[in-house]
Amino acid sequence: MVKIALIGAAGQIGTPLGLLCKASDLFDEISLYDLVHVPGIATDLMHIDTRAKVNGYLAEDSGLKKALTAADVVVVTAGIARKPGMTRDDAHLVKSNSLTLLKTNASIIRDIFTEIAATCPTATCCVVTNPVNSTLPIAAETLKKANVFEATRLFGVTTLDVVRASTFAAHALGNGASPRDFKVPVIGGHSGATILPLYSQAEPSVNLSEEALAGVINRVQFGGDEIVKSKQGAGSATTCMAYAGFRFVKAILEAKNGQSVIEEAYVYLPGISGGNEIATKLGVDFFAVKIELGKAGALKALPIGNISDNETRLLGVAIDDLKSNIATGLAFMST
Repeated sequence: MVKIALIGAAGQIGTPLGLLCKASDLFDEISLYDLVHVPGIATDLMHIDTRAKVNGYLAEDSGLKKALTAADVVVVTAGIARKPGMTRDDAHLVKSNSLTLLKTNASIIRDIFTEIAATCPTATCCVVTNPVNSTLPIAAETLKKANVFEATRLFGVTTLDVVRASTFAAHALGNGASPRDFKVPVIGGHSGATILPLYSQAEPSVNLSEEALAGVINRVQFGGDEIVKSKQGAGSATTCMAYAGFRFVKAILEAKNGQSVIEEAYVYLPGISGGNEIATKLGVDFFAVKIELGKAGALKALPIGNISDNETRLLGVAIDDLKSNIATGLAFMST
């Protein structure tokens, strides 16, 4: 019996993610929660010929608690989306309805994880809500305050950066290779310059000129801007993020079933085997690296390994930005 709770399920990421989960036939129960529309979305999904029972809950009548009860996996996509001019970490503090992206989504994450701590504290939790660099520390601090924090069960989903790293490399090479032919580790954070694709470790090798490779790296870091601009203020990365989120959830389930799985994720390093050494070396506690997944969540954080001189320079930039993002999330919780 496997239950997944999708929080923010009526949003532009949550809705396609719900479809992917229902179509996969990997779940026995799918709980949808949002402030609007989810009872109808649940009814709609129930017409698909897979076994999962789908329920939709609104805020009234303790809907969030009902959605989370007995959940094995929780995916949080709730929050406002980026608009033109915003970065994922809202560095320019562009306002939306007089509130910044961070301020709004930070409050949402805090409130959701307060309920997770009370209702399903042993669930594996995946945070998609931006800015992940700051919202994951907020989730961790919320769970810590409730004395139920376990770093091995809390992940910031950075899979879209990994997907883009392979996709954009294939585009640049233009030799007909499938993006799925490439494996490119992506470390760091989940916004702008904090995202660091390690093309020096790509399998197979990505043979591009220095200039072309720099362009690909920049596109991985800021590829979300392409979508924000092309949607002309109507949204940000949604279907591709839903795909990436589902890929990570599928990896978690495969690991729970005993398969050997390695995926990148943004985590609290000191709480994971092998992570403390990485955190000490980098000077940051939250960071995305390759994670070996197991039945209980994160088994081990894998070393970054050898990287190029240029990647070393970019890593320094990423760490400086991440320190600020993490401090912002922690400051929110302290106040």
